[in-house]
Amino acid sequence: MNFTVEELIVPAEITPDWVAQVDLRNDVIAEFVGNRDLSREPEELLPRWQNPLEVKHGVLARVDGEIVGRGVYETESDASAAWVSVEVLPEFRGHGIGSALHEQLVAWAREEGKTSIQKYATEAFSDTTDVIPSPTGFGAVPRDTASSAFLLKHGYVLEQVGRMSRLDLPVDVTAQLQQARDAAGPDFTVLTYTGRTPEHLLEDMAQLRQSMGTDAPSAGMDTASIWTAERVRADDDAYELSPSTMVVAMVHHAPSGEVAGYTELDVPPETERAVAQGNTIVMKAHRGHRLGMLLKVANIAALDEFAPGHPAITTSNAVDNVHMLAVNEAVGFTPWATMGAWKTEL
Repeated sequence: MNFTVEELIVPAEITPDWVAQVDLRNDVIAEFVGNRDLSREPEELLPRWQNPLEVKHGVLARVDGEIVGRGVYETESDASAAWVSVEVLPEFRGHGIGSALHEQLVAWAREEGKTSIQKYATEAFSDTTDVIPSPTGFGAVPRDTASSAFLLKHGYVLEQVGRMSRLDLPVDVTAQLQQARDAAGPDFTVLTYTGRTPEHLLEDMAQLRQSMGTDAPSAGMDTASIWTAERVRADDDAYELSPSTMVVAMVHHAPSGEVAGYTELDVPPETERAVAQGNTIVMKAHRGHRLGMLLKVANIAALDEFAPGHPAITTSNAVDNVHMLAVNEAVGFTPWATMGAWKTEL
């Protein structure tokens, strides 16, 4: 099969090629996980590619002018690792297209001095017994899938396993919210907001996001990231150009004034679409007060006030993050897919 590979030029505005490659992304992910909960609209993704403080490259494969595959490269200038993804439509697999796309991603990583490449691969749950166990001792991924075969072929090693979970809405969290407030006690105060990070919370948000990269269980994956108030502001600038809205809950320790944790929900404008759970982190110094539960249910209550009517919330957690999994299960999340965290050294 003859195909061509070209760099994806990030447009200033939505173009037919941009729409086509986002549609391809959505189709391939839906094929692997069995539903469209993880689909995104072209208007949602474009601003994230235009963020000047984040490095993103893309590469497209065409057959007879049609976009049949894409590769995505993401990193930060001071990071040692790059994150990649490769997606090829099923009818065009087995002809070297995915490998050609991956080769370009590796080339960018080498040019930028990266020492490793990392990738998440999500699959619907399977009852197969032919699995690759996680080195953490928690979870496994199926060996006999297109994703696993491709990653093993290109030298990737499984580092960690995650679980994708779904909470059907609406759900009444009134009682759980009161119980969590009582457990946390009067020293902890929770606030919620939508949209941009308020100016007086920029430094707190930078501290929280940096903590996500160092304190959340990540096994052998390189997730460290440097966050500043400037970067939070730039991230908000890009996100404001998206039709989606962020709903955030943040908790502070009143006696010390320290920020203790936060959680976020990415809310699409269409009420028929699922809401995506983003980061959730409780700072190490303030764990043991059920703040994870307090944040989760406070933000679900805020979502119900701000944008009721969505069918569900989706989330992902490392299987070895047993505390957060327990929180999610207590709220009512149920598992529907598994996610492998893979890495290869360059």
